[in-house]
Amino acid sequence: MVILTGMSGSGKASALKAFEDLGYYSVDNLPLELIPRFAELVAKSADITHAALVVDVREGAKLDRFPAILKQVRKVLQTRVLFLEASEEAIVRRFSETRRPHPLGRGETVLSQIRAERKRLDPIRNVADILLDTTKFNVHELRAHINAQFENGDKSESDRNLTISVMSFGFKNGVPSDADLVFDVRFLPNPHFVPEFRKLTGKHPKVAKYVRSFPQTQEFLDKATDMLTFLLPHYIKEGKSYLTIGIGCTGGQHRSVMITEELKKRLSAVGYRVKASHRDMPRKS
Repeated sequence: MVILTGMSGSGKASALKAFEDLGYYSVDNLPLELIPRFAELVAKSADITHAALVVDVREGAKLDRFPAILKQVRKVLQTRVLFLEASEEAIVRRFSETRRPHPLGRGETVLSQIRAERKRLDPIRNVADILLDTTKFNVHELRAHINAQFENGDKSESDRNLTISVMSFGFKNGVPSDADLVFDVRFLPNPHFVPEFRKLTGKHPKVAKYVRSFPQTQEFLDKATDMLTFLLPHYIKEGKSYLTIGIGCTGGQHRSVMITEELKKRLSAVGYRVKASHRDMPRKS
């Protein structure tokens, strides 16, 4: 059984739907006092092999009893707690976009209610098995993440439970504010100064071949790949679920684009979920 919990606006409804699509018997907002009985029914059921239920701030002061109830439930059924959270800015934006009231009511600002909710959920967060930050996830990415982690019933120990975004950019337009790691590839020869490449991008085969032809390019790719494959499992162990890697050159058209595409291939080849984007590449390749 998975107990799905966390902050309002963090994506619990979408996550529960993903569990339902995976074949989990799903229940929203089951009262705390009924969870032990529900666990017993699941344990004895011949039809229900996996279950997911939501427990959140709607339980109010009863949440203080959650750790004791969880201990009781685990005596009869293997149970994990998945806690969803997001940054204050992301949650405020989501409530603004949906125009839904916060579950704690309309009496205070959304920001003050978020902070009050976070404090009230501490007893659950402290005993969670998995902390998932959904700040950078859209609905589809969250569902894909749930599917990858739970589609076989027990993938919490997966060493590939991380979504990676590799983004090319131009330093002349500023460093991406959401980048967790930044690599500067301006040390590579610039195709911009080759007339036939100037109007192309790093996605064009001729440009990619040119950038790849320099020995320092291959050495950088090998060392960057080695470093990332070392770092990524440690990020996962610390609960990170989304990582943005920025690859920067001067204009974000040639070198950074080629390196971004190559790193995507390399990280995908070792089993990570990777998407590539090119912030400053308006030109056709």
